[in-house]
Amino acid sequence: MTRIFTTLLLGFCLLTMVASRQKQAPVNWKKVKVLVYTKNGKGYVHDNIPFAAAAIQKLGQTHGFSVDVSDQPAVFTEGNLKQYTMLVFPSTNNDVFDTNDQRLAFRRYIEAGGGFVGIHSVMGTERNWTWFKRMMGGTFAWHPRFQKLKIHVLDPSHPSMEGLPKVWEKEDECYFAKEMSPGPTVIMAHDLTVLNPADAEKITQNRGSYTELYPAAWYYNYDGGYTWCTALGHHKNDYQDPTFVQHIFQGMRYVASQVKKVDFGKAYATSHEMAIQ
Repeated sequence: MTRIFTTLLLGFCLLTMVASRQKQAPVNWKKVKVLVYTKNGKGYVHDNIPFAAAAIQKLGQTHGFSVDVSDQPAVFTEGNLKQYTMLVFPSTNNDVFDTNDQRLAFRRYIEAGGGFVGIHSVMGTERNWTWFKRMMGGTFAWHPRFQKLKIHVLDPSHPSMEGLPKVWEKEDECYFAKEMSPGPTVIMAHDLTVLNPADAEKITQNRGSYTELYPAAWYYNYDGGYTWCTALGHHKNDYQDPTFVQHIFQGMRYVASQVKKVDFGKAYATSHEMAIQ
């Protein structure tokens, strides 16, 4: 009987440990401040960006957190960034900073324990900056045409996946990456088997060793900071869709629950490209 009880107790403890890993700390939204950064470099600019910014501002009004929106890279100084719980990059693309000092301020903000939320084409941001690409887990390679997709929730116990369809059918773009780095934990994946067969050759060229599923959303505790990204959100109408807005909000909520204090005393980089310590 004692042995059976001990076995049951150990099993219960293991289950409790697993559950606790997914437990999310409550967020005091009155203390949360968000910077939505909307600048794009040369090249394609998504028309969804103002709609994404407006949706996040509306979330701020609903939940009681502050939102600043800017397309000016001059906001990237330590003195300014220290006030923000997280930075949100909605469909940014190509080079979004003017100087390496701005890149360094962004990096040191992450090292200081700051939060980052990336949406859709964020994968194509700062394609020549190795540290940023590693934070993202890779950089943009190619995407098939806009079409109806199936997206599978891989970890329904993760707080950012709460209440989402286990198999989410929506129109969007399936983004493929290159220069991929290990680190991010994937919690939602594209179903590659439903993509338009006309693109089969390019899909095979770009999917790497992935077969039926490909990363669509992930989180990553990177270099002192906390990141959450989704490849979804191409169409401007997404930002008025309750399910998609819930998806974004829950990613933001997850990051807000992780960020305790932005402390630049923890930052160590003296150049934007120096080796991670």
